[in-house]
Amino acid sequence: GTVVEPGSYIRGPCLIGKNCQIRHGAYIRGNVLIGDECVVGHATELKHSILLNHAKAAHFAFVGDSILGNNVNLGAGVKCANLRLDGKPVEIRQLESFLPTGLRKLGAIIGDSCQIGCNVVLNPGTLFGKGSNCYPNLTVGGVIPEQKLVRPQTKQFVMNDL
Repeated sequence: GTVVEPGSYIRGPCLIGKNCQIRHGAYIRGNVLIGDECVVGHATELKHSILLNHAKAAHFAFVGDSILGNNVNLGAGVKCANLRLDGKPVEIRQLESFLPTGLRKLGAIIGDSCQIGCNVVLNPGTLFGKGSNCYPNLTVGGVIPEQKLVRPQTKQFVMNDL
C-alpha cells in the first residue's frame, strides 16, 4: 500500500512501512526507518532518522539524525538542524545545565503527538516531550517538557496608519 511517487530518490539502507506516501521530490539519504502511514513530502530530506507510525514531514523539511514519534506533524519548512556551527559535539541544554552527547551530529527527538509549526528551526539536540506544540517561525532548542506550547513572548510586528 505504500506509494513512492516518480521523482523521489531513495538511497539505502532504508525501511519503509505500510501505507506510506513518499512524494515527488523526496530525498531519503540512507539509514532511515519509516513506520506505517507516514508521509515524506516534496523537497523533504531524511538522513539517519526514524519516523514512527503516522509521522508526517509533508513538504520542504530537513530531518537529519532525528527521531519523530508517533503522530508527529512537521509544518512546511521545518528544519531539524543536526550540526553545531563550531563543529563541537552536540550538547542537550536543560535550563542552565548541559548534557554532553558525544555525538558530532544529533538533530531533534520529538515525542508522540507533537505539532511543529511552519518554518521552525530545531537546534541540534532539541528534545520535545510528547503532546507539545510549537508556533511557526521560531528557532527552538533545549528540552521542551510534555504538553507545552512554545510561542513567541512578544509580537513581531506593529501596524501603523497609512
